[in-house]
Amino acid sequence: MAIETTIIDPSEVTLSPEEVKRYSRHLIMPEVGVEGQKKLKNARVLVVGTGGLGSPTSIYLAAAGIGTIGLVDYDTVDTTNLQRQIIHGTADIGRSKLDSAVDTLSDINPHVKLVRYAVPLTSDNALEIIKDYDIVIDGTDNFPTRYLVNDACIMLGKLNVYGSIFRFEGQVSVFGAPEGPCYRCMFPEPPPPGLVPNCAEGGVLGILPGTIGTLQATEAIKLFLGVGQPLIGRLLLYDALDMTFDAVKVRKNPACPVCGESPTVTELIDYEQFCGMPAHDNSTYTQSAQAEGLVPTIDVQQLKERLDSGEEIVVLDVREPHEWDISKLEPATFIRQSEVLAHLDEIPRDVPVMVLCRSGGRSAEVVRRLQEHGYNNAANIAGGINAWARQIDPTVAEY
Repeated sequence: MAIETTIIDPSEVTLSPEEVKRYSRHLIMPEVGVEGQKKLKNARVLVVGTGGLGSPTSIYLAAAGIGTIGLVDYDTVDTTNLQRQIIHGTADIGRSKLDSAVDTLSDINPHVKLVRYAVPLTSDNALEIIKDYDIVIDGTDNFPTRYLVNDACIMLGKLNVYGSIFRFEGQVSVFGAPEGPCYRCMFPEPPPPGLVPNCAEGGVLGILPGTIGTLQATEAIKLFLGVGQPLIGRLLLYDALDMTFDAVKVRKNPACPVCGESPTVTELIDYEQFCGMPAHDNSTYTQSAQAEGLVPTIDVQQLKERLDSGEEIVVLDVREPHEWDISKLEPATFIRQSEVLAHLDEIPRDVPVMVLCRSGGRSAEVVRRLQEHGYNNAANIAGGINAWARQIDPTVAEY
């Protein structure tokens, strides 16, 4: 399958002498050649996220000569990003990820046009942003945005090069081809909130996004050149521990609500509500959940005041044991999230229970579970132990 770009007539695309020299190792390959390099120069790719996956993907797309690369990100560079997000460096800490990424990519290849979108991708702007691109690279790390990217690509007739990473494992596929499945064909419904931790909670091998991101870039370039067999109808599974690659078939679902024969989802929806989890730190889902009081919340300053007053409360730390080795808030009761319901006899019902995790996501889910079991005095510690480290005690390690 080959992507037909329509922004410029390919016959009108030319390569300068400097570009010929730069791409010479492409030009001498019969699968690429001068005409193939012109296709790449005429191509337009949107990379959603300049983090773990977006870093290697955008770097290699720029180096390969993709003519226009759109970058969607609204975050800033954090120290914890540097273990895997190779597009950023130590000097970029605190900077806009977009500014950092554009500086790096411009230095790699000044011939590439870079378009910035310093906003969260949402149902309100996704169609407008994606419509001018040929391929979308999904470098996101949350389910609401994955479903959003998928549905917007299907509605606009764009290909979606999907990637995901977790700990030592990664996945890659190409969704949205007329003859192939979409993301919803593979995952009709999102997992229950809190069941699947993200990389911030579960960790990721720093090298892993390099492997998966370069595979995503490879798939995009193959599609523009019309060479090889793209991962349409196949999900590539990578296990870094065993160093194995496996591919499983994914079939197009005729009853798929988005790409099926009689689609029922014909416009973008509220994906945070659909997935029951936020897509962004300052998302409308998070704000509305707090406003409606769905999860009782206490901030770290309030927690400190209550601890200092001598009030009898229980701090329940639901992180994983290896996280307790990184940082602790004493005194605390340590029960990992997956085992809380099996240890209710260790959690008193007659005193307030303040639930703690790394940043507030897992603990919010535990509070919901405790409420279901009659704990009316449970509350989530907003921002988790990292907020405590930043705002209360800098001797506590932030991770």
